[in-house]
Formats: sequence, C-alpha cells, structure tokens
Amino acid sequence: MSDNISTTRLQVMWNRLLSLVEEQGQVLTRAAFSPIVRECGDISAGLFDADGLMLAQAVTGTPGHVNTMAEAVLHLRRHFPAESMKPGDIYMTNDPWLAAGHLNDFLLLMPAFKHGKVVGYASCTSHLVDLGGLGMGPEGSDIYDEGLLIPPCRLVSNGEPNALLMDVIRANSREPIGNEGDIYALIACCEAGVNRLLAMMDEFGIDDLQTLSRYIIDTSRRGTVQAIAQVPNGSYRNMMRVDGYESELELHATLTVTDTAMHVDFSGTSGCSKKGINVPLNYATAYTVFGLRCVVGSDIPNNAGSLGPFTVDGPPGCILNAQHPAPVAMRHTLGQVTPDLVLGCLHQAIPEAVPAEGASCMFDLPMRHAPEVAREGGRRFAIEPVHNGGTGARPHSDGLSATAYPSGVFGSQVEITESVAPVIIWRRELRQDSGGPGQFRGGLGQSIELTSANGAPFIVFLSVERLKFPPLGRMGGLSGAPGRICFRDNDQEIPGKGELRVTAKDYLIFETPGGGGFGPPADRNKDAMELDIRRELVSSDRARTDYGVNP
Repeated sequence: MSDNISTTRLQVMWNRLLSLVEEQGQVLTRAAFSPIVRECGDISAGLFDADGLMLAQAVTGTPGHVNTMAEAVLHLRRHFPAESMKPGDIYMTNDPWLAAGHLNDFLLLMPAFKHGKVVGYASCTSHLVDLGGLGMGPEGSDIYDEGLLIPPCRLVSNGEPNALLMDVIRANSREPIGNEGDIYALIACCEAGVNRLLAMMDEFGIDDLQTLSRYIIDTSRRGTVQAIAQVPNGSYRNMMRVDGYESELELHATLTVTDTAMHVDFSGTSGCSKKGINVPLNYATAYTVFGLRCVVGSDIPNNAGSLGPFTVDGPPGCILNAQHPAPVAMRHTLGQVTPDLVLGCLHQAIPEAVPAEGASCMFDLPMRHAPEVAREGGRRFAIEPVHNGGTGARPHSDGLSATAYPSGVFGSQVEITESVAPVIIWRRELRQDSGGPGQFRGGLGQSIELTSANGAPFIVFLSVERLKFPPLGRMGGLSGAPGRICFRDNDQEIPGKGELRVTAKDYLIFETPGGGGFGPPADRNKDAMELDIRRELVSSDRARTDYGVNP
C-alpha cells in the first residue's frame, strides 16, 4: 500500500472504522438472547490491524471488556500465528487471565483476509449468564468451582462451528439455549466486523491497513501525551477502605506522572480473598486506565495509541493482581472501584478536574432457581439483573442518578426481568437523600423491592460494595448514602456478599449507594436546592441539616 495518502482521506477512513465498530456492537446486542447482553449492553466490539493493535472500539460496551479485549487479541495472535489461520476461522477463550477477568465473558477473534493474507481482525466479548459450577456468585474457593474454563481454541473452522465444543458448553449450563444464542450472536458480530472492514478497504482502494494504523495510533498517542503533559509531574498516593468479604480490605494506588506517561502501582493493597471477589490484573488495569482517561485525554478515541502511555502493575497475589487458580467470578465488585481509587490520586494533582466518588461497582443481582426446585420439576432459570447507584458530583455539575459508571452497563428493565424470571419487582425508585450534599449534589441511588412470583424459593448471589464505606465527597462535599440490603419484615441488614436464599414469604429490599458531593453544601445554588426539594430528591429535614436551608 502506498504511504502517499492525504491526512484528510486517512481521517475519513478512521471515522468509517468508528462507525463500523458501532455496527458490530449493534449486531451483537440485537442478536443476543440474554437480557444482560440484549438489554444492558454488557459487551465490547473492536477492529484491529494485522499486528493485533486496536484501531477502533464500539462506544457500546464496558471498559472491562473493551480494554481487556485490546490485550486479549495480542494473546490470541501469539497462540495462533497468522500463517495458521484460514478464511472463516474464529478463535475463542474465556480464560479470565487472558480475556475479561472471569469465566462468564467469552472473547472471540476473527481474521480478515484480503488477497490470501491477514490484513486485520474483528473481535468482541459478551457475558454468558451461566457456565455451571456454583453459579454466578462469590462462593467458589478456586476457579474450578466457578464453571467451565475454555482455553484458546478454534470455535469456527472455515465457517463451520465446532459442534463438540458447542455441545460441551450447552451441557455445562443452566441456560443452554441462552448461551448458544449468545455465542452465535458473538459469531455474527465478528462476521459483520470483518465483512464491513473488507468492504471499506475495497471502497477506498487499499490492500492493507498499515498506513491507516500508523496514522490512528500515532495521532492518538501524540494527543494523549499532550494531555498528560498538562498534569503536574510527581507521585500521588491514595488508599480506599472497602467492605471485602471475610474482612475489610485496603486498596492502595501510587500514580506516577511524567511528561509522557502515567503509571499506577497497587503496592500495599490487601492480599487475595478466599472467595471469588479477586481481580486479575488485566481487569484491574482496564478500569484503572479508563478512570484516568475520563479526565486525561477524554476526547481522544480509545485505541492502542491512546492506551499506550498508561501502564498498571501490582504485586502478584494482591487482590487486584490475583493469580491462577484464585476464584474471580465477581471480579467486577472491586475491579470497578479502581477508577475512584486512582482518581483519588489524580485529584491531588488537578483537584478542580476530578469528580467525587460514586457507587462505582454494578449492583447486580445474579439469581437462579433453588436446587430443590429443579429436583421437584419446577421452573429453572438463571438471570443477572443489573442495577446501579449514583455517580459522584462533578466539579461543575451534579452527579447522575442510578447511572452505570464506570461499567456502562444499562440498568435492567423491570418488565424484561419479570418476563424471564419468576420474580415480581414491586418497587423501583430513586432513594431520597442518598446523593451526597455539596455545592454540586451527588447522584441518587435507587431502591428495588422484589419477591418470588410463583412461591418457589430462589437464590441470589450477592457481591456488592459501599455498604460499610460510602462514596466520599470532594472539596468540602459530603459522602453519599451507603448501600443497604434487608428483608422488609426483618430490619437486620444483610451482608453485601454471599449466597442469599429468598423464600416465598420474603420481601427483599435492595438499596444502592448515592454518589459523593462536590464543594461545600452551603454554596449550593438556591434555585437548584428548591428544585431538589420540589422533586423530592432531598427531604425538607435534610435540606435544613445538610444545607442550612429552611424550605
């Protein structure tokens, strides 16, 4: 391919790639069977050059899938050399340390061939709702308790799916039909990416992506380095206390900023848990870098160039660098706290640019039928409804209520949940007074109340954070409300981690945290305060005690 391509033409092709990955993402979500994929967008999709460097990623998707995918493609390319690949092949793994951090995420890779040569790749990831084992919860003692692990393999050969592998996956799931449908949706996503990429190359008359790749990566890296240069050099440290499982934990981060790079070190972080809340480093890295990029170079597209200046490390065996065979099923519980952890470092360097802490991790409720229900011929099901708390207030505006940050996974809809699982959700509403008071108020959490719909017991796998340690405010802002789980007829609070049995008589109440506030509450705009009271986001009592306002 000639290097003599104008910058304008290269930019047009870059924009085309960004549109192609969005189409990939839409194919995956529209073809998927599971609500967490179809309705919530728990996916990633991307296009890569012949060297496996990410050129574009779909905006629809989670950092835990997108940023891990960028590294996973390099792993698969090393495992399967391009010379061994054939048109129509698709490769797959769900190895947590190679893919997206736990077994339930399947990552696929498909090569794109032009004139008999690999010119690029399409890749994608999505969540499968059940892979056997103890279920989607934190109760496993090692990775072998948590379900079916599939090493790097060829899922599709010359356009034909591996029938034996598909049989094995179906045989190891409580939701075999949903899993099969989601895998075919992943295959369709890869095929759409490859087909659209080749069509684009034909349209622009190019035979490889080398020049375009250099332009995208070099431009993005330069822009990112320029953004990093605006942050004062130095080392900044932060520590967060989190609920943990057996005991409370400490997460430590040291952010080192130079003229051209940022490095995060987790030294000092608590060791691994005996339960499945441990985090592989690839997943912790994905969210840590995402947190930094929300502030530093946030307007630069995510690709190998913009990700390159950020590096992350941690002592092997700490809970943010769990080693095989540690249990990691609920790795998102702490992995999604790392943006707040590292933003606490960045706040020391640029205090006026960093938001307050938020609810952080998803407040999902993986649930399935109780074992005796299956034995007695009752309705079997496995589902993972997702809910979110409030985000932290921003330096110039309020936080967002019941919003997925940093995961980006949409909240599950009541009607969809009730249509695929025997539960009734009686109430779902914003939690009054849960947003941290401040000049800019933290986003509100939400309250969800549910029961069994058919009188049969079911199991909920709890693994949430911020029940003991609420999201902190910044610059004089106050903390948001902590989360809370209980049964209505027994006000005793339920721990945030473990296997919870819900019987026919139980009425489960699940409250997500609110985000921290930013700036002194006394400085809140009077009109904004009046609107909060009128909308019942803040009660009259709390307006007086927290803001000094007499409604």
